[in-house]
Amino acid sequence: MTVQEYLSASRQRRLQYRLTRNPLVLFVLAPLFVFVIKQRFASANAQRRQRRSVWWLNVTLLISTALLSSLFGLGSYLLIQAIAMTVAGAAGLWLFYVQHQFQGVYWERSDKWDYTAAALRGSSYYRLPKVLQWISGNIGFHHIHHLNPRIPNYNLQKCHESDPRFGAVTSLSPLSSLQSLKFRFWDEQARQLVGYAHIRKLEADRRADSQSDCARPAI
Repeated sequence: MTVQEYLSASRQRRLQYRLTRNPLVLFVLAPLFVFVIKQRFASANAQRRQRRSVWWLNVTLLISTALLSSLFGLGSYLLIQAIAMTVAGAAGLWLFYVQHQFQGVYWERSDKWDYTAAALRGSSYYRLPKVLQWISGNIGFHHIHHLNPRIPNYNLQKCHESDPRFGAVTSLSPLSSLQSLKFRFWDEQARQLVGYAHIRKLEADRRADSQSDCARPAI
């Protein structure tokens, strides 16, 4: 949400937004819901082939669950799957999250939005250690992927190094990316991401202005 949207929202809408942006919900509960529950059903506008693919996958999962549970026990199987899904889901969502939530990110409303600017300034270059870069399929070169999603992942680094203009893309390290956790809103006036502290300051200033107006003697 933008700062103005949040300040104009109802108490219920604010609470809903704060819950969805909570790290526990965002990086633990949300991935589990998406991968374990939501993706077990085809979308309403899915084609017949896509629906059939989803149901065949569900049948395969049921068979594998039954076989592995018979070998290791249902409790052990569910515990292993829960740990694997939680870690993988949190790591996967974190990679996408930090590559779009950083200071200096590009943000425009649809009437002013530009494809190239969104790709190169709306996505970061996440500089991961070589092992993590390989495990994640070069996802750190997210700006290249957005610019042209048809480039295979094994060519993303080569593309990044082929043009000096890509060097101007915002670069994040695993340490500097932790700052993304404090960003919650887009301030359209300052054109930057801000956190709850910024909101509290604005609300405090509003209250101070309101009290100042009330304290003025009537003329």
